[in-house]
Amino acid sequence: MSRTSSGPEWSGDMLTKPEMVEAFATQLRGVLKHQAAFVEDVRQEAEAMWKANRPEGYSSFEAWWRHRWVVGPFREIQEHLEAAAAKTFELEARYRKGRHEIPAARQAAALEKKNAKQAPAVSAGSGAVPPKPVSPPSASAPAGGPFLDLVHREHSA
Repeated sequence: MSRTSSGPEWSGDMLTKPEMVEAFATQLRGVLKHQAAFVEDVRQEAEAMWKANRPEGYSSFEAWWRHRWVVGPFREIQEHLEAAAAKTFELEARYRKGRHEIPAARQAAALEKKNAKQAPAVSAGSGAVPPKPVSPPSASAPAGGPFLDLVHREHSA
């Protein structure tokens, strides 16, 4: 199936803005609803045709059974298309949350944390004793010795 259009080719990186995703989901929802309506029309015509022109020689149960086998797939296809149209709302919400709301919340939390570190709160009364500075390890101690000792002690406990 070839596409000949004067516009740009579609690519997933065009969905970088919530407005674009909303427009895409709305358009997709419209197409799916239109197709579901088309399948529903075909199904209704098939049902009416079958009821009006029952094949001769079938018992009523066999006629019902064959009718079900003819019309059943149309009903299932219609239900799947309607469910797909409903999923477009989930698509839109997930995109908005995952690409915009959650990162914005994380960015705000990080900015708040950064601002809290830069301007420490002043407490009234006697303040807490600041931690003592740690002296750098001496050159005689092995590079990975104390850490590995801690790991072994923690592992054996």
